[in-house]
Amino acid sequence: MAQEFVSEPITPVVATADAGGMTRGEPGLPGRFRWRHREFAVSEVLKVWKEDGPCRSGGNEKYLRKHWYTIRVDDGSEMTIYFDRQARSASQAKRRWWLYTVNDSGHA
Repeated sequence: MAQEFVSEPITPVVATADAGGMTRGEPGLPGRFRWRHREFAVSEVLKVWKEDGPCRSGGNEKYLRKHWYTIRVDDGSEMTIYFDRQARSASQAKRRWWLYTVNDSGHA
């Protein structure tokens, strides 16, 4: 199974987010999302982790930056997606979910 680096935004399907995660202060992992004009359903969460980083204004604090998920989707592909807690720019304020890698060459 070949891993392909993608780094493209995905669009969560409205009303499919995991509300349980949101009650814990985490992003609501979308149950379905769109990428490259296709819709995918999350069938299994394989791994979850968080990424933190230092304060950007010079303090000693650490801040949570990203929530990462390795998932299996309905076509059998494994994908790594993440939620970016801080938008990269004002123009990308709504682009918080990103597809990082795909472990299947038959997806596109």
